Amino acid sequence: MNRGSKNYHWWDFHHDWKASSGEVIEEITLTIYVNGEEFVSMMGTPLNQDWLAVGFLMNEGIIDHLDEIKDLKVTPDGCCIDVWLTRKVDLPQKMVLTSGCGGGLTQEDPRPGIKPLPLGLVTKPEQILEAFTNLQTKDSLYARSRGVHAAGLLDLETGKILQVAEDLGRHNAIDKLHGACLLQGINMAGRGLITTGRISSEMLRKGAYMECPIIASRTSPTSAAVDLANSWQITLVGYARHGKLRVYSNATRLGYDVQVTQE
Repeated sequence: MNRGSKNYHWWDFHHDWKASSGEVIEEITLTIYVNGEEFVSMMGTPLNQDWLAVGFLMNEGIIDHLDEIKDLKVTPDGCCIDVWLTRKVDLPQKMVLTSGCGGGLTQEDPRPGIKPLPLGLVTKPEQILEAFTNLQTKDSLYARSRGVHAAGLLDLETGKILQVAEDLGRHNAIDKLHGACLLQGINMAGRGLITTGRISSEMLRKGAYMECPIIASRTSPTSAAVDLANSWQITLVGYARHGKLRVYSNATRLGYDVQVTQE
């Protein structure tokens, strides 16, 4: 058994039946404990659970800095992530089931007061499209099992993908990416966030916490995400696939005004 997936037998039909086998994405209940108190349970993939816990706590405003974590352990069965902080915290009593697959959860407004991002940085549409072709490699969990979302942090100057995280839930994938960058000391500010999942308001908010001026997806955003992107001066890109993309806000970061001037 590979970590994050399980082997199964199945039957394919294409003109005739054929027995086959392979990997299927693994789904379990993951529970995060904070200072010995159960905080939240969610459905997810038992892969990089420490990334998930750190990113989720940061995105939910439970911690503001990585050094607030005194100890973090994942149980041998992979189902529980036990986090001890350097201080006492009052955990929120009300959580909201998000629109995401995999049972995403968030507070109603965990971190208000996000400041608009500066508009100076410009990249090319081709760079965003190229990044998606490199997001899920041949050795990725997606390549082995399908049924999994990915999120990546993109260096907008070099076009290099700095880190990738995968999970069956699109929210979990971004939380994992955020946690991985924090744990590995990767600066997220001024970088691009690319994801295979739909960009809803809570997904857009997670990217804003990471201070990513460009957030791009292979699929669609929601109306609330577009409104937030305009408010926070984030370039929101959808349907980045097959050599095309659609920019819903702040297209100048991708050279739109330059193209218009040249015309």
